[in-house]
Amino acid sequence: MSEKQILAFPKTEIKVLLLEKISDAAATILRDEGYIVDSRTAAMSEDELVAAIPDYHVLGVRSKTQVTDKIFAAARRLLAVGCFCIGTDQTDLPSAAEHGKPVFNAPFANTRSVAEMVIAEIIMLLRQIGDRNQECHAGRWNKVSSNCWEARGKVLGIVGYGHVGSQVSVLAESMGMIVKFYDHMPKLALGNATSVNSLEALIDGADIVTMHVPLTTSTGRMMGAEQFALMKPGSYFINAARGEVVDIPALAAAVRSGHIAGCAVDVFPQEPANGKEELVTELRGLPNTILTPHIGGSTEEAQANIGREVAGKIIQFINTGSTVGCVNLPEVQLPPTRNTHRVLNFHQNVPGVLRDINNILSGYNVGGQVLVTQGKVGYLIVDLDAEMSDEVKTQVAQLSASIKTRLLY
Repeated sequence: MSEKQILAFPKTEIKVLLLEKISDAAATILRDEGYIVDSRTAAMSEDELVAAIPDYHVLGVRSKTQVTDKIFAAARRLLAVGCFCIGTDQTDLPSAAEHGKPVFNAPFANTRSVAEMVIAEIIMLLRQIGDRNQECHAGRWNKVSSNCWEARGKVLGIVGYGHVGSQVSVLAESMGMIVKFYDHMPKLALGNATSVNSLEALIDGADIVTMHVPLTTSTGRMMGAEQFALMKPGSYFINAARGEVVDIPALAAAVRSGHIAGCAVDVFPQEPANGKEELVTELRGLPNTILTPHIGGSTEEAQANIGREVAGKIIQFINTGSTVGCVNLPEVQLPPTRNTHRVLNFHQNVPGVLRDINNILSGYNVGGQVLVTQGKVGYLIVDLDAEMSDEVKTQVAQLSASIKTRLLY
């Protein structure tokens, strides 16, 4: 069948491919729903996934598997993609939308884990714990207090006051830190935190600067040589956001010169694809520098929360057509009506589609209907008398603008 034709199958035929050691919590929820779950520990290359994906209805990935247009073109059965993480950088969202594949993520589930790691890094940098740890492992007893500080009373500058940034704010203030933040959108300050109106104003007076922004055209390399030069001599820098928001060579130069007294980096512009590849970065070997392999959200609690959240969204989409929480298609939800069948239709957002759909529906008893467009794609949910649903489904699927049509119930 082409994608413009009907896709309908029972739960027990739905096959799910979970890659990159996604939490067992997700696999359990999906299996309990009746789906067939294939859970694997490693990522897949593009060619490997192109070969495998035609057999699956749901794909779950974390940060290493790149879900490209070539993969979506091969995914003839695919209904949805779950990004079991905060970001969706690994997925070609426009291509997914044009193929009628909603993409779900978990933007909040690992917030606490990331925030706690940042607080730990603040204390470790202020006390030079990383260097003392290495020295002790090497047999050297370097008991010093010079340039070691308490967190209490220090000014923490938070760049990006979203879910993680605001959690860091609350935890830092509980330790007696003075919290300031900068965000391009107005945000309600929590506790005694104060907002400043520019990045320059924030970093100029901060003892520690921590990054919590998404990667966009405006945040790429937003921290470079000019910004590091504006930071206080002897201040500290943390990045647990995205590797591309920082000019790594500029940061390394600032640490080498001593202008930046230490840094902690969990994300890198180029990250190894697996544990066998070497991490290549100018930050290796620098004093009071903590490097971690993108583990900000890597706690058992966070991964279980992510697994439950993304799996729940996928189940809701498969079972009811709800795209609430979808990042690339219209968010649509329609309460179920009694004694009806539900038709779902993704279509190209072109003139005349709504007219054509309403022409089809005009001869039938419609229990509920919603159609929302976003970008190049529209999404229709309609509830109909059960005996009429097959006929309507077929007519809608045959529209020239239709991408994917599915019948529920």
